[in-house]
This record gives sequence, C-alpha cells and structure tokens, in this order.
Amino acid sequence: MQGRARKLEHRATAMTIVVALQALAAAFFLADLAGDLASEPADGHLIVEGIAAVALLISVVLGAIQIRHLVLAARADEAAVAVARGALAQLVQLRFAQWHLTPAEADVALFALKGCDVAEIATLRGAAAGTVRAQLARIYAKAGVASHTALLALFVEELIDTSLLHAAGTEGEKTA
Repeated sequence: MQGRARKLEHRATAMTIVVALQALAAAFFLADLAGDLASEPADGHLIVEGIAAVALLISVVLGAIQIRHLVLAARADEAAVAVARGALAQLVQLRFAQWHLTPAEADVALFALKGCDVAEIATLRGAAAGTVRAQLARIYAKAGVASHTALLALFVEELIDTSLLHAAGTEGEKTA
C-alpha cells in the first residue's frame, strides 16, 4: 500500500508542477496584456489576447480544484483499503484460530490465500512440496473445504455484502 501512496504523491506533485507552470503562463499573458493596454488603445487583437489569457487563468484554477478533489478522493480510497486490509487480516486470524491451525499451517494457509501454489509455498517455507501438500490437506479438512478455491471462497463470502444481491434480485423481480 505504501507503494500506491507514494505513486499518488508523485503524481500529485507532477500535476501540481504542471498547474504551477500553467499559472506562470497565465500570469505572463495577463501582464503582457496589461502592458499592451497601458501603451496602446484596445483593439480586436488585444481583446482576443485578453479573452485567451482569462480563459487560461480560469482553466488553471479549475484544473487545480479538480486535482485537489482527485487527490483527496484517492487518499480516502487508500484509507478505505487500509481499513479493509486490517479487517481481512483480523478475519483470517480469527478463522485460523477457530480451525486450530498450527503456526506452520497458518503460514501455509496464508501463502495459499495470497495465491501461491504448492511449489512457491515450499520454496518460501524451505519445505518439501509433499509437506506443503499434506499441510494444505489438513488445512482444508480443518476448514471444512475440499480445495484451495473453496478456502478462498470462505473468506470472499464473508466479505461480500449479500444484502446488495438480495436487493438487486427483488428489484429484478419487480421489473420483470
């Protein structure tokens, strides 16, 4: 997550620099316009130049506001992901405790939930693939499932708000 937050900060900094450069350009054009108006009477050329300079200034302000909103929304999303990640970690720990997994089984189960296959888990744990297969079989038995997919489904099922599905189903029945 810190990598995503760092990317967000880099993008925000880059966009801030772009807006600052646009603001400098707008200030230059407005100063040039003011100098031209002070030295000569307003004609069609100066009016067009003035409209362009004011339009640039307005777009700089609107762009800065939009960037600020996007950065705030992205930060809120990052905070929500952090909360969800913490809740998922608590759920995983709770289930592992309920299933009475050994520390080794808990490690293997966590690697499996993260998407690692038997060979990867064996390499990460410094164990034989057969040992990992046996540990996975015990984990599946303790969890009451028969496969890696079913183990994942246990956690996904608890995280999905099924009330939304029920509401959508009743709406579909009303419109049919």
